[in-house]
Amino acid sequence: MGNIKNLAGQTLWYGLPTITARFLSFFTQILFTGFLIPYDFGQMSLVYQVIPFLNVIFTYGLETSYFRFAQTTDKGRLYNTLSVSMLVSTSLFTFFLIASAGPIAALLKMPNHADFIYYTSIIIFLDTLTTLPFARIRQEGRPKKYAFIKLMNVVSILVFSMLFLVACPALKKSHPGLMSWFDPNYGVGYILIANLLGSLLTMILLTTEIKAIRWHFDGTLWKEIMRYSLPLVIVGFGGMINELMSRLSFTYLLPGAQFDVQGIFSANYKLALLIVIFIQAFKMAAEPFFFNLSKNEDARLTYARIMKFFVIVCGAVFLGVALFLDIWKILITTKNASYADALDIVPIITMGTVFLGIYYNLTIWYKLTNQNMIGAYITIAGAVITILLNIWLIPRFVYMGAAWTTFICYAFMMVASYLFGQKYYPVPYAVGKLLSYLGLATVIYLVHHYIRSIHPGIWTVHAAGVLGVGIYGGVILFMERAEFGNLLSRLRKAG
Repeated sequence: MGNIKNLAGQTLWYGLPTITARFLSFFTQILFTGFLIPYDFGQMSLVYQVIPFLNVIFTYGLETSYFRFAQTTDKGRLYNTLSVSMLVSTSLFTFFLIASAGPIAALLKMPNHADFIYYTSIIIFLDTLTTLPFARIRQEGRPKKYAFIKLMNVVSILVFSMLFLVACPALKKSHPGLMSWFDPNYGVGYILIANLLGSLLTMILLTTEIKAIRWHFDGTLWKEIMRYSLPLVIVGFGGMINELMSRLSFTYLLPGAQFDVQGIFSANYKLALLIVIFIQAFKMAAEPFFFNLSKNEDARLTYARIMKFFVIVCGAVFLGVALFLDIWKILITTKNASYADALDIVPIITMGTVFLGIYYNLTIWYKLTNQNMIGAYITIAGAVITILLNIWLIPRFVYMGAAWTTFICYAFMMVASYLFGQKYYPVPYAVGKLLSYLGLATVIYLVHHYIRSIHPGIWTVHAAGVLGVGIYGGVILFMERAEFGNLLSRLRKAG
């Protein structure tokens, strides 16, 4: 229980700023739907979906490698070697991006906006150089500083975005001479500039960690790390294909489709925010925690218990999203009702994201056993499934095709990782119980969906939603009464 309590505390520390930051980021996106037409929002979404692909290449698995090798290597030598490697490679990659801005913009069907690629290149350059300083902060267990800097990044982007999208247009009307430099039609460009300024502020706030870097490079250590990390690049790149390809595919797979289709899908995809926030906060705390815990004799039992609690929380969050869609849709349809055209994809995307979270939990087996290539093969297979299903389903079912592609891909990766993991690093997961909890959440949603179809009144729908959450909570409390009873007993003793 002590290990789980420790992880819960770390998740809370990383979770609170992550939740705050993601909600601020989310409402920034909602702000954009009010000021950008779906076409422009689609352009912006495309640019921001390319960034994670490039981040995988720029960081090439060094963050996870840092956590892995920090267990056995002098931390100063490790930090210096990886920092020098990342600085050199990032400079080269950024130069290539800037030099190729025109062709890249044309490939993304934005031939008149090479400037977007310039801004994006600088953003990625700055963000990549903060990867290892952030990893060092996490590895050293300093979540408060991590939380503060991450929060300041999002707040600064929000402030600069409001400046460009709200304040500057108002000043342009009242003082046109003073604001002659401002172009009110350059919305996406100003959003990228706001992000660039936020990334610059983040680097400034990490000055202490950056100053700690010494120009010492251990070639032997670097080669050993590369053997470990390069398969993680495949894992990361395949993961980005699985996560983002559906959102990138509309303008290529739908004849005559414009960026507005992609913008509508992306806006609804963001309504899975709650589950994404929880999974991200859990990942931030769990990765260094899992590596540190691996030395304990009862590590595998702890991994199994953590998975159980993880699935319980994911089921509750899924219901919180899926049963109250009428509330969530207000956030994206206030100024443009067309954003609700793809609302039906949200429960499918959300459950698919639950599968992704379970997959992240399961991946500890190949990171601990140095079987990263098997993890890479699973991710490649998932990427192939994503590409093929997108080609087949999007032209036929548009938004729903993309949503089911995401669902099927993550389900496959989850199952494959479990099967291989039980072969190389068996963990006694309570599979039957986990499936029953996910099945319960799914049945509650389907019953609620049926009630909505025959009694669409808002009070009936919301009452059924509250009842559904209550039933889920009651069943969990009954099934886990021994676990929760033990927890209450410990709390009483502590009090």
